[in-house]
Amino acid sequence: MKPIERAVPFFVSLFAMVLLALPATMAQPQPNQPGVYPKLPSEIPANFKPKYESFDHVRRTAMIPMRDGAKLHTVILVPKGAKKAPILLTRTPYGADGLTSHANSSHLGPVLQGYDNAVDVILDGGYIRVVQDVRGKHGSEGDYIVNRPLRGPQNPTPVDHATDTFDTIDWLVKNTPETNGKVGILGISYNGFLPLMALVNPHPALKVSVPMNPMVDGWMGDDWFHYGAFRQINVSWIYNQVATRKGEEKWWRSHNDEYDMWMQAVSAGELGRRRGLDQLGFWNKLVEHPAYDAFWQDQAVDKLLAAQPLKVPVMLVHSLWDQEDIYGAPAVYKAIKPKDTSGDKVFFVIGPWHHGQMINNASSLGAVKFGSDTALHFRKKILAPFLAQYLIDGAPKADVAPVTAFETGTNEWRRYSTWPPQGEGKPLYLRAGLKLSREAPKPGDTAFEEYISDPAKPVPFVRRPITAMGYEEGNVWPRWLVEDQRDASGRTDVVTFTSDVLKEPMKISGEPIANLVASTSGTDSDWVVKLIDVYPDEVAGDAVMGGYQLMIAADIFRGRYRESFAKAKALTPDTPLRYRFALPTANHVFLPGHRIMVQIQSSWFPLYDRNPQTFVPNIFWAKAGDYRKATQRIYHSAKESTYIELPLAPR
Repeated sequence: MKPIERAVPFFVSLFAMVLLALPATMAQPQPNQPGVYPKLPSEIPANFKPKYESFDHVRRTAMIPMRDGAKLHTVILVPKGAKKAPILLTRTPYGADGLTSHANSSHLGPVLQGYDNAVDVILDGGYIRVVQDVRGKHGSEGDYIVNRPLRGPQNPTPVDHATDTFDTIDWLVKNTPETNGKVGILGISYNGFLPLMALVNPHPALKVSVPMNPMVDGWMGDDWFHYGAFRQINVSWIYNQVATRKGEEKWWRSHNDEYDMWMQAVSAGELGRRRGLDQLGFWNKLVEHPAYDAFWQDQAVDKLLAAQPLKVPVMLVHSLWDQEDIYGAPAVYKAIKPKDTSGDKVFFVIGPWHHGQMINNASSLGAVKFGSDTALHFRKKILAPFLAQYLIDGAPKADVAPVTAFETGTNEWRRYSTWPPQGEGKPLYLRAGLKLSREAPKPGDTAFEEYISDPAKPVPFVRRPITAMGYEEGNVWPRWLVEDQRDASGRTDVVTFTSDVLKEPMKISGEPIANLVASTSGTDSDWVVKLIDVYPDEVAGDAVMGGYQLMIAADIFRGRYRESFAKAKALTPDTPLRYRFALPTANHVFLPGHRIMVQIQSSWFPLYDRNPQTFVPNIFWAKAGDYRKATQRIYHSAKESTYIELPLAPR
């Protein structure tokens, strides 16, 4: 036997003896028996208590009870050492925690830096900042209804946003010891709709309301329709907002180009079905109410406020290039200004902004430059003193005009006593030879211009590829209304009329009115009318603006509603018909050396759903075979003249 072979039995025996000598618990571990293994104490305390002594504010949260028993999640941010401070309230469906937690900081400024917080105004004024989840969203109890209607035909419950705001303010002034008992409410978009609701039977402690870019009438010209044409690109918002309480479900992209995605789906209703939107109550309401029926009429905020007493000072803030809610603020102003008999209740501000830009930098919008930060001017010179007058004890009366409007073209702020300022409507005629003129067409002029509208090749609303709606860096959505229109003017399915070079400035203030005489070979049609400022071929110091075609006012009209917004009716083929509709408000000077242009087309895709150009009961469910080419004619004869009624104003 070799030495190594003799050693093996010895080591085996030795190993066995060692095992026998070990404790039984180590030789045969029993992991399911407690106390077998030694334990290390947890390093996480059972109840950690943060120390915020270094913070410049105190953060509180409350579940504020409403009259029906539901409790609404509310964040209250109190500046350290505040005494007799006013409250600035925003109510939101977008998450109170998120809107008040933009940074992990001990300073209130970074915490509030973000959407809907005019941070400099809040900090400089020493306001107590309150943000609340509306009922049914995020941390609040109750049922969520998009733009919950006031109690009445569309809302049989005892609660609405007016009562919820009343109950919230009542609780805040009684349970916030640092306040002076004065409350202001402000917000943008959906959050701007809510300060309007607060005006209905307002709480006595509500001293001022500032709705900015508010949602007012979802059918006439805000988020969901424009004169009957469905704004299908907003479907992503519906999905993200309504699918879950906290917005965990997110709309997804299936194509790099939104244009392709919507074309493949054929109709908005079909894409909604494929994505499961038919599970969402609000989506089903949209699909069921494509016309301006009682569902929409009962909720039109401008009409509702026109019937209410005016008790609280209001500053309506409007953006000239608001790509989401361009209808709302001017509509409310027109509705409630006649009720301001004392002249100190209704104020109107018009800025050269996209949706919500008034709380950010606004020295430019896209390629268009304004020469100064217009949003900073608004916040410092208009908003801050206006709020202070009504909310801060001892503050002086603000030097704020009834109407403050930025004049584009000259890039100057103007003060007016009313809107629009005194002026007169003057027609700008479409003429033969694709000309625009202040002179009416003459007998013997060519009667019309003609183009083919093909639903298989709709006109894009911006240059392709088209990204999903969003506000991230580089997204075209916030600035699309100021994008150069030369791509459209070069298409054969867009008819373009241009004036001679202007020798004198021409100022418009108010709503241009489209008076369009047109025919279609189909039985339904959309009409897009765009009023455009064409820059000189070269612009010294700003090469990008050479020949730029800047939309000043533009909108779309769905032909089936020509006779009645409430009931669709097929168009008579090949028959000239007049369509009269207002374009969004403008405050602009066409400068010498510039030209005026009008573009007319029959699609604006995929922002708006395609009109099949064949009358169907509900375009949401149009089939592929319904979409057909149509010959469109725009008339400009002495007998049947098309013109834009310009709201000319003195300079």
